[in-house]
Amino acid sequence: MTLQQLKYIIEIVNSGSMSEAAKRLYISQPSLSNVVKELERESGITLFMRTNKGVVLSVEGTEFLGYARQIVEQAELLESRYFNSKPIHTSFSISTQHYSFAVNAFVALIKKYGNEEYDFNLRETRTYEIIEDVKSHRSEIGILYLSSFNNKVMVKLFKENNLTFNPLFTANPHIFVSKHNPLSKKEFIALDDLKEYPYLSFEQGTYNSFYFSEEILSTVYRKKNIVVSDRATLFNLLIGLNGYTISTGIISAELNGTDIVSVPLKADELITVGWIVHKDMSLSKLGMAYIEELKSIITENGFEIE
Repeated sequence: MTLQQLKYIIEIVNSGSMSEAAKRLYISQPSLSNVVKELERESGITLFMRTNKGVVLSVEGTEFLGYARQIVEQAELLESRYFNSKPIHTSFSISTQHYSFAVNAFVALIKKYGNEEYDFNLRETRTYEIIEDVKSHRSEIGILYLSSFNNKVMVKLFKENNLTFNPLFTANPHIFVSKHNPLSKKEFIALDDLKEYPYLSFEQGTYNSFYFSEEILSTVYRKKNIVVSDRATLFNLLIGLNGYTISTGIISAELNGTDIVSVPLKADELITVGWIVHKDMSLSKLGMAYIEELKSIITENGFEIE
């Protein structure tokens, strides 16, 4: 077993497929396949399971990857410290629901830990795909929320996929509206106040269950519905159509400007935002640093960390 072989295994997991990993590593796919077979022969375990969608880690492979990451990270630190090597080519990936604080923390992380070379990946994506990304190690961390409505379904999914949920903070629901919307002047908003305004939500693709909705109160009937796939479009429509969406109340003027405001919504439901990670994996140095950046931003916005 060599350090290079371990780096190859990590790249296969990061890429999600053997062919994509081979391209990034500038080697042929048969050569990469031989590396995997040789490691499997030496270790006596099956590292990857082959599926129609590519390769996924086996149970033994997941444990192996944890040790491999630690060895590679320590070797890179050693080279950087004592052998005057070039800056470490760092890599890190997260998947998240559409939260501005998740992006803010990502920006802060890169400013602190991004070297001259790095591969950072931020996926604002659908709820089910966040779970799949962390399950398959495409992303180290996933960020999503639980509520009394979706809790049982989501916790069951976490258990089935060997994931653990770590709460960050709990928030009362707020609506996001344009600062020019008459509702923006209210101290509180009731559901009845929203009946004539377009409701905007994030689409969930094939897994379009109420339980996977990014917005609480997803089963409430609304006359006007608009479904979008990205945060910029949603914010543009909030302004252009005087629409609204429901979220935690944290919004970044630095990233999103000052045209969107947050107003508390009168509702009994609570939103508990947290992060998921594969239970067999220890957080990397960047993973731990990202969580700390998240906590810092959340605290700055007046919420207590759980």
